[in-house]
Amino acid sequence: MSYKTDAEIAQAAAIRPIGEIAAKLGLSADQYEPYGKYKAKINPADVFALPKKQGHLILVTAINPTPAGEGKTTVTIGLADALNYIGKQAVIALREPSLGPVFGVKGGAAGGGYAQVLPMEDINLHFTGDFHAIGAANNLLAAMLDNHIYQGNELNIDPKRVLWRRVVDMNDRQLRNIIDGMGKPTDGVMRPDGFDITVASEVMAVFCLAKDLADLKERLGNILVAYTKDGSPVYARDLKANGAMAALLKDAVKPNLVQTIDGTPAFVHGGPFANIAHGCNSVIATRVARHLGDYAVTEAGFGADLGAEKFCDIKCRLADIKPDAAVVVATVRALKYNGGVERANLGEENLQALKSGLPNLLKHISNLKNVFGLPVVVALNRFVSDTDAELQMIQTACAEQGVEVALTEVWGKGGAGGADLAQKVVNAIETQPNNFTFAYDTDLSVQDKIRTIAQKIYGAADVDFSSEALAEIASLEKLGLDKMPVCMAKTQYSLSDNAKLLGKPEGFRITVRGITVSAGAGFIVALCGNMMKMPGLPKVPAAEKIDVDENGVIHGLF
Repeated sequence: MSYKTDAEIAQAAAIRPIGEIAAKLGLSADQYEPYGKYKAKINPADVFALPKKQGHLILVTAINPTPAGEGKTTVTIGLADALNYIGKQAVIALREPSLGPVFGVKGGAAGGGYAQVLPMEDINLHFTGDFHAIGAANNLLAAMLDNHIYQGNELNIDPKRVLWRRVVDMNDRQLRNIIDGMGKPTDGVMRPDGFDITVASEVMAVFCLAKDLADLKERLGNILVAYTKDGSPVYARDLKANGAMAALLKDAVKPNLVQTIDGTPAFVHGGPFANIAHGCNSVIATRVARHLGDYAVTEAGFGADLGAEKFCDIKCRLADIKPDAAVVVATVRALKYNGGVERANLGEENLQALKSGLPNLLKHISNLKNVFGLPVVVALNRFVSDTDAELQMIQTACAEQGVEVALTEVWGKGGAGGADLAQKVVNAIETQPNNFTFAYDTDLSVQDKIRTIAQKIYGAADVDFSSEALAEIASLEKLGLDKMPVCMAKTQYSLSDNAKLLGKPEGFRITVRGITVSAGAGFIVALCGNMMKMPGLPKVPAAEKIDVDENGVIHGLF
């Protein structure tokens, strides 16, 4: 049997004029700014002037995935479509894809099959230019910092203690570590430097946590960019850069309105790394979605140990919002992978491996229910290779934890394939207790916050801190920057900081090799393992398969 590709399905879909989608939300023609026929920017002030719905907020997360991912974005989109299918009124809030992964490992990232956001090609490529604006704001700050040093260095900045790096929205390992300012004396001050990918920029994290433009400008000013030669901190506001940075972002900060194949309104806005940052769409888009819909469906990056923990402990804490339920996306394939099966053999029935991998799912369920206090539903994203015995084993294990499982087929059927999931999520919200709380108190020491996350969420025995990390923590305490929430930067493939420890490892220790602070965003980053802010392209980049024909039709994106 042959299947259409995601791109073919998206290109064949009947996309509606964006005015029709805006009208579904109660927006008139003067309350949105069209970006062509099928995209629009929404001014949050116009939305918040409308009657408030304060819709239920549903977080979609996942187990620790295979390298191919488990369809979390697809299920997020399909769940919203399914809620509308069963007669509810749902709106989606998603992150924007980064060009780096699009051209690197996986191609597009706008859902899949009949659960996609449209126009898929635009969303995956330049979209409305938000990421370019964020990159420009980041690099303006870098240029102003280096110019200040060149023009006499009134702040006495130490060129060897500059923290701020330039960015580009592409996987380019060649730019990770460079020496710049070479050449003539008028070409700047020579110093070590490097590039990060745009989604790893603190500007992106600030952008996604700001409540409005004024808050964005203040947070940009709080970015720590360097130290002086006597060890004093230098912030973006000291360089008088945050006003101009905010000016570059004045339009980008407005959420982007698009649609799903089924016609569900979707806000696609912002895209911070789920390792280095918190991995969630913008707070503004989430609030807009809740204001306009009875149900707002959103997701957080990677597995629940990363994305969901940061969504709860960082985004919800800083934005003063509370989720009403969590959906954990799992697949038979990923559970067998966590049980030790090689990727090439994941299509074969293997009940023993499935049994060995199930504790990974159960740990994520336990965290969401018992640590964060949320109602939980498992979305089992079904593949044709799944057997009845495998599906039954998962359902039985989840039932023992008091959690319902819904088999989802939104990839092939759109919203109709997620009707059971939608109904079970609605039931969970209406009938199960919600005792939402955070995993830790920010007044704890940095070490204790990290230790709490490692032990409560990951199941670690303890945490080891490098001497460098301890020195950085002492510096944060001296600066009064130690009472922020913590953003853990570790592998997404394991509950531990070792990508090879699959399933639910026991007795392991987490090693924190470094600490950085995103003072503008409002969190501390704990670096575990070999996390980097600039990925590289694989041996065979996805870009090799992407092309455009003489009619402007893009091929190979999915």
